[in-house]
Amino acid sequence: MIEILLVEDNKAEARLTEKAFEMGGINNNLHVVEDGEQAMAFLRQEGVYADAVTPDLILLDLNMPNMDGREVLAEVKKDSKLKVIPIIVLTTSESKQDILDSYRLHANCYISKPVQLSRFVEVLTSIEDFWINIVKLHTTG
Repeated sequence: MIEILLVEDNKAEARLTEKAFEMGGINNNLHVVEDGEQAMAFLRQEGVYADAVTPDLILLDLNMPNMDGREVLAEVKKDSKLKVIPIIVLTTSESKQDILDSYRLHANCYISKPVQLSRFVEVLTSIEDFWINIVKLHTTG
């Protein structure tokens, strides 16, 4: 079982992701934070996240208040301890500039969220199949 950190400011989208995990039979630990500042506190085990686990995989929304996904990518990828964690940008944006910026900041992949729940479940199942069942992650567990 791996630890997954979902960074998503939209509570409905976060619940949808949790539901899609459930519907897809994805039985890994999903931790949810609402913005980039919380994500960095979680990753650095600061404040209320002092006992947080180091995630094996990060699902990152781009457009968030306070600290957006691009800033999180930049911070994580310049931190020697955190940069080994794969980051999947999972966002509604299909902007070519967002895609380019994400890869320039060393995102491991970029996925546009599908609108239909059934397709979203398929996407998350594919993420699990590739990133959990095929790829060898540097896990902390």
